[in-house]
Amino acid sequence: MTAALATQGLVKRFGGFVATNEVSLAIAPGARHALIGPNGAGKTTLVNLLTGFLEPSAGRVFLQGEDVTRLPQHRRVRRGLARTFQINRLFAELTVLESVTLAVCERLGLGTRFWRPVGAHAPAVDEAAALLARLHLLDVAHARTRELAYGRQRLIEIALALAAGPRVLLLDEPAAGVPRGESRELFETIAALPREVTIVLIEHDMDLVFRFADRISVLVGGALLAEGAPAAIAADPRVKEVYLGQAGHG
Repeated sequence: MTAALATQGLVKRFGGFVATNEVSLAIAPGARHALIGPNGAGKTTLVNLLTGFLEPSAGRVFLQGEDVTRLPQHRRVRRGLARTFQINRLFAELTVLESVTLAVCERLGLGTRFWRPVGAHAPAVDEAAALLARLHLLDVAHARTRELAYGRQRLIEIALALAAGPRVLLLDEPAAGVPRGESRELFETIAALPREVTIVLIEHDMDLVFRFADRISVLVGGALLAEGAPAAIAADPRVKEVYLGQAGHG
């Protein structure tokens, strides 16, 4: 089976500092795969390498079996790789429906004509509305993004990423800054996304990770320490020593 997303010997150096050290991953299609590790473990650097935000010092990145190591971010998006960020990047003055419709139009090559009357983009509006319904956001479709609770804003960012039509979705700390009650709802919504979308996430809340992920990779000092099913990771003494004890799980 071809991995949805894979790396071989991925390295990123910043001068003499090695942020990512020979990381090799193979993420199965449809997986819910979590990247965990202490602060400074290299998780966000790894995601930046996967998405083309950073160029590796060595190693390769594969998307659906295709070597995309040297492709820029926008070309990886077109090949089915989308992401969110630790801090959301939203159109604060647009309504939720307008924001997601704009993202759909961008994928369809209609971005420069978005400001035509809405009726001119009926298929894009319909697709955007369907996305909002899937993420339980249809009730706030006509609210301005800035007016919504932070948990809802994080869901909007996921809707924008899904509007790109990804086969692989990378979520960088989707629950960051979200109140605990809202974060559980957020993860329940993410978990309900169709398995045709492979999800890779960074998250510090171990309760959420162990309920959501079917496979976990543990990074320490930029290197892969362990990888396996949640039960195996929870029982691994190395992981307990360097991370899980600090994170308060198990």
